[in-house]
Amino acid sequence: MTWDQFPIFAVIALCFWGAGSISAWKGRHPGLTFGCTITGLLVFFAFIVSMWISLERPPMRTMGETRLWYSFFLPLAGIITYARWKYKWILTFSTVLSIVFICINIFKPEIHNKTLMPALQSPWFAPHVIVYMFAYAMLGAAAIMAIYLLWFKKEKKATQQEMDLCDNLVYVGLSFMTLGMLFGAVWAKEAWGHYWSWDPKETWAATTWVSYLVYIHFRLHRNRKHRMALSILLVSFVLLQMCWYGINYLPSAQGVSVHTYNLD
Repeated sequence: MTWDQFPIFAVIALCFWGAGSISAWKGRHPGLTFGCTITGLLVFFAFIVSMWISLERPPMRTMGETRLWYSFFLPLAGIITYARWKYKWILTFSTVLSIVFICINIFKPEIHNKTLMPALQSPWFAPHVIVYMFAYAMLGAAAIMAIYLLWFKKEKKATQQEMDLCDNLVYVGLSFMTLGMLFGAVWAKEAWGHYWSWDPKETWAATTWVSYLVYIHFRLHRNRKHRMALSILLVSFVLLQMCWYGINYLPSAQGVSVHTYNLD
C-alpha cells in the first residue's frame, strides 16, 4: 500500500459518510445512518492499517499522517455525538471538516517513508498520538457546535440542552487530552530523560489545556452567559490548532523544539 491509493479509499469513505449525513439530516432511517458512517470509517481505517503495515511503523510521523487520523476521528466523533444526542446536522459538519483535511492531504502530499528517528520508536508513541487525535476530534466537534450556535442558529439564544452538548464534548475531549499529555510525559522521560521541559510545543499544550479548564470553570460559575462561554470555546480551539501544527512554523521552535520531527 502506498500514499497513491489514498484518494481511492478517501473518496469511497466520503461517499459513505455523505450518505450517512443525508440519512441523518432526513431523520428517517437511523440504521442507514449508522451503517453508512461505520462502513466509511472501516474503509478509511483499512487504509490506515495498510499504511501502517507498508511503512512498518505507525503512520503518525508527518503532519499529513496526523491529518489522516484526524480525518478518521472527526466522523467517529460525529456518529458518537449523533448516537447520544441525535443532532441530525452534526454528521454533515464533521464530514465537511473531514473533507477539508482529506483535500489537504490529496493536494499537498508529503513524503512517507519507513524512517523513524530513535525518539519515535518508543511504545508510547502510538497511544500518545491516537489519544490526542481523538481528543482533538471531540474538541473539534465542540467547536463546530459553538460556531453553529453563534452564527448559524436562527434563534439567538442557545438552549440548555445545546450548551450541555458542548460541555459533554469538552469533558470527553479534555479527558483524552489529559491522558495524552500523561502518555507524552512518560514517553518524554523514556526518550529524553525528563517528563516536561517547557519546550515550545509543551508550553502551547499546557496553554491549550488551561484554556479548556477556563471554559469548564466559566460554565460552572457563569452558566447563563452562553455567548461568552462559546467564545472561550472557540479561542481554546484556536489555541489547539496552534499547539497541533502552528507551532511548527514559529521561529521559536526552529532548531529548538524536539517536537518538530514531523516536518518533512
